[in-house]
Amino acid sequence: MQPGYPPQPPQQIDNNMTMSIVAIFLFWPLAIPAIINASKVNPLLQQGDYAGAQAAAAESKKWSKWALIVGIAWIAIVVLCCLGGGLLSAFTSNTSMSY
Repeated sequence: MQPGYPPQPPQQIDNNMTMSIVAIFLFWPLAIPAIINASKVNPLLQQGDYAGAQAAAAESKKWSKWALIVGIAWIAIVVLCCLGGGLLSAFTSNTSMSY
């Protein structure tokens, strides 16, 4: 570091709030811890706790990813079941029933 120059602030840390908010629409039980951790990042940065801010951002990203994965998988399963049930009923229905 050169004398006379103020120290450079560390890089900004992405708090992953956007991904956390998107995740809440897909699977909210896992997105809540993501939002809580994302909301901790900026106050920790302001306090100078860069390690804590990085840890909170990493936790937020982890919970957001899990919420996205579970939410997308759940939607895929529901769509497959609906399509499968519709196709199954279309192929098994018999319109000319005689008793």
